[in-house]
Amino acid sequence: MLNIVLVEPEIPNNTGNIGRLCVGTGNRLHLIKPYGFEITDKNLKRSGLDYWVHLDWKEYNNIEEWIAQISDKSRVFLFSSKADRSYYEANFKEGDWLVFGKESVGLSEEVLVQFENHLTIPMTDKIRSYNIANSVAFVVGEARRQLLFK
Repeated sequence: MLNIVLVEPEIPNNTGNIGRLCVGTGNRLHLIKPYGFEITDKNLKRSGLDYWVHLDWKEYNNIEEWIAQISDKSRVFLFSSKADRSYYEANFKEGDWLVFGKESVGLSEEVLVQFENHLTIPMTDKIRSYNIANSVAFVVGEARRQLLFK
């Protein structure tokens, strides 16, 4: 199992789609408050459809609460369009933490400085970033591919 972390997600449809991806791939979703929506929001339920009840998920009141329960910070991977190292260069393991920031601004400097593994998803210079649900799907797909062949 991988741990997918969304820090302060803002858009319910993205969170719902990522929740569905986690159910389909057998991963745990971690949500760090504050959210830009209510968990009971109809858009979140619509995006997750009836899968949300099967989702293995945890929520945290803040980033500090989440960090306090991580036993091995070397297995935390932060995703940022500003990182230099591609996620294709990482060697993922079961139990890894894959961390994504809020849709509008990504991960804060406060979060980035606490971990050493910063990764990016390669893209052309024609776009600023990918949609977060697509980004999570890219990375989960690559991590699952690696784990399948280990």
